[in-house]
Amino acid sequence: MNDKMIKRRTFLKGTGFALLALGGMPVKQGYAALYSGEEQFQAPFSSGTERARTKMPPNATDCHHHIYDSSFGLDPNSTLRPADASIADYRLLQRRLGTTRDVVIQPSTYGVDNHGLIEVLNQMGPATTRGIAVVNTDVTDEELKQLNAAGVRGIRFNLAIPGGATNMDMVEPLAARVAVFGWHLQINATEEQILDAVDVWNRIPCQVVFDHLAHVPEPAGADHPVFGAVVELMKKGKAWVKLSAAYQESKVGPPTYSDSGAVVRAFVKAAPDRLVWGSNWPHPTEKHTKPDDALLLDLLAEWVPDEVTRNRILVDNPAKLYGFSK
Repeated sequence: MNDKMIKRRTFLKGTGFALLALGGMPVKQGYAALYSGEEQFQAPFSSGTERARTKMPPNATDCHHHIYDSSFGLDPNSTLRPADASIADYRLLQRRLGTTRDVVIQPSTYGVDNHGLIEVLNQMGPATTRGIAVVNTDVTDEELKQLNAAGVRGIRFNLAIPGGATNMDMVEPLAARVAVFGWHLQINATEEQILDAVDVWNRIPCQVVFDHLAHVPEPAGADHPVFGAVVELMKKGKAWVKLSAAYQESKVGPPTYSDSGAVVRAFVKAAPDRLVWGSNWPHPTEKHTKPDDALLLDLLAEWVPDEVTRNRILVDNPAKLYGFSK
């Protein structure tokens, strides 16, 4: 904990004692009441303990997070294998951020075995949670129907991580099959992979959602060709972008991530109705220091200062993309 946070906590503690004394409440009893809930906001796999300062609108949606459980079926070819991150852990993060709706993404860790995802969706509930599955071309029509009934609204191609269970050759045949459900394709790919497949993204019969700022690289940022290509798809009504994992491409880093912030602002200026926000909790690629999720959410308010536009990104756009009731 840094000096600034220590001083702030000391100030709050002192202020709390003073207020309790003035109110006539026994200090020991009152202090316990005042601070008994503090620990609940120390969400695992997230730095910091402060709540987000930005007030979330009703139905604010985290459109990208994972759940990890060692009881789920492990893909032997997977290369990313984080520690367990449970539903209960994620609920703590929601309380810290103030979000109430969420989208659970099948991790590459479990390949095309979506049984764990279905279990998570059943536990979290259809009113507030949707899912994104991973399937290959061996998936049956019955399996797709089961996933749809569980709350799945798209399939993910994690092309940026080695050992993935899917590849570009599967994109078009699977797009044709999931389009009948109204699903979209979620793409986690490098800028080169995205650019090389622009014709594919234009051709397939369903929407494309690009993860993590479409991996627009720094320091080129919005001047990089991938930004223009993705924006063109967005303006055609073919693509969406997730404002998530601002730390992945940033060269500036915390606490400002100002280079990623410039990319966010550029996307907002170009196509605010084609953007959603996600935490990327539990930040599986960050093996050492985890990001501060409250800070990242507060940065969204800085990068998207207009409340109407920000609420569209947090509420209206996710409702449209994932089929939440308004």
